[in-house]
This record gives sequence, structure tokens and C-alpha cells, in this order.
Amino acid sequence: MAKNASYRVKLRRRREGKTDYQARKALVTSRKPRLVTRGSLKNVEAQIIVAKPHGDEVLVAANSHELIKNFGWKAPTGNIPAAYLTGLLVGLKAKAAGITEAILDLGLVSPTKGSRTFAVLSGVVEAGVAVPHSEEKIVKERMKGEHIAKYAKNLGAGSEEYTAKFSQYTANGVAPEKIAEHIAKVKADIMNGTKSVKLPVEVAKPKTAAKEIAPKAVEAAPKEKALAKVKEEKPVEAPVEDDVIEPGPYQRGQDGEDQHIKQRLRVLPALFGLPGGQHGAE
Repeated sequence: MAKNASYRVKLRRRREGKTDYQARKALVTSRKPRLVTRGSLKNVEAQIIVAKPHGDEVLVAANSHELIKNFGWKAPTGNIPAAYLTGLLVGLKAKAAGITEAILDLGLVSPTKGSRTFAVLSGVVEAGVAVPHSEEKIVKERMKGEHIAKYAKNLGAGSEEYTAKFSQYTANGVAPEKIAEHIAKVKADIMNGTKSVKLPVEVAKPKTAAKEIAPKAVEAAPKEKALAKVKEEKPVEAPVEDDVIEPGPYQRGQDGEDQHIKQRLRVLPALFGLPGGQHGAE
């Protein structure tokens, strides 16, 4: 709510909790590629992005589902080891594309120690891409899945809670107590390149020949066109006859006598009782 005249409404994406514009400005003005990582319950995605005047461009990207498709990953794709391997994969793609450095773009994610964000960062750094970071945020034991194996041993194989929480592991034939071995195997496949790492290939589109533009006909000036239009639409006027003005009671007649005076002369004899009054004069 506004409290004074200097109050300024925040931008829409900031109000929605999607963009920290102050942090984004610092990242964009650095002119370095940004390592962006986002995760959901069942997925981890990592991208290396550069800012362009027309918008952000994704240089390379990796998804945790690629681990299942290309590298035989059998554990869940939303945990910390999957995030670490996804970061390793996107880091190798970046190296193959000629990217040697990047900066971490957290967005509005809290920088929690040992989180999946820093697991991705650890994999990217291990692949050979320089990303400024603090080692305190990275927990190596969690990258190897040791916390998963320890928790499974504490629950005990065969218990109801063990069966409920590790059903996906057992369904895919992976024992959670031996998850570290599975992680090491998939990591070796990624590092040794036993599976092809697909890189984005930009296909240059052929340039189409410029279309010939036919010259436009020279049009008359607007004023001349208006005059011509008026001439065409102007109706033909009938010849006007001279107006005939009939003489009024006080106008002079054709014989040169004044009609007014003549009328008065007819009235005078009757006024003075003389013979030859108005009726006699007629």
C-alpha cells in the first residue's frame, strides 16, 4: 500500500516472485554466460544462457531425464545425485561448445548449503567450466549418494517404511544401499563418452533472394486530383434569365407620368367639392 507520494509500484514479475531485476541487471552487465538451474520434484534442468538485445539465448542445456535415456540412470531424477550428474553433463556440453566460464544465476532461489542448485554447480565445475563459488556451499558426500545409502541402512531392508520410500529404486533393480556404485558407473559413462553427448546444431537457413518491387505509377498531386474530381462532379447549370421587375405603386411608368401624383390628382376634386371628382375624372 502506498504510504507517501514517492511510493513506486514494483514491476509485475517482481510482484509475482519471478525476477529479481537488481540481481539480473548485475548478471547481464557482467557480459558472461549465466548458469541457470531450476528443479521440480521429479526433474532437474540446467542451462547456460547469454543475454542478447532481443532476449536470452540458450547455448547448451541438459535435463535429468537425459540420464535415463542416454546413460542408463535407474534412480529418481529429482534427487541431489541426479542434479550433480546433470550439471556434469551440461558442463561437458559447454566445454564442447567452447564455453570456458559462467556465473551462477540463482534467480529467487535461496542459496541453501548442499542443495540441488550447488550440486549442479559442482558438476559444471568438475567438467572444466570456471564458475565463481564458495566451497562451503557444496557437500561432496551428498553428490555421491552417501546420505541415501545411510538412510536406507537405518530403515532396514524389508520394513514397510523402507519399501514405501525406496519403491522406485527396487522397481528398477537398484539397491539404495549401493547407490554410490550406480552413481560412479553413470558418471564414468558420461566422462568417458561411451554415450554420445548431443550438442545443439544451428543450421544456417539459406537466404532468400530479394523480391523485385515493381515501380509504382506516378500519381498526380493531391491538389490536382481534387480539382479534377470537382470538375467531374459539378452539375451543368441552366442559363439564368434576366429578372423582370414589375413597377410598384410609386415607380415611374413607361409613359413618363408619375403614378402616385396621378392618383392624388384624381382625389383632389372630390375633397373640395368640385365637379369631375374621382369618378368623373375616370
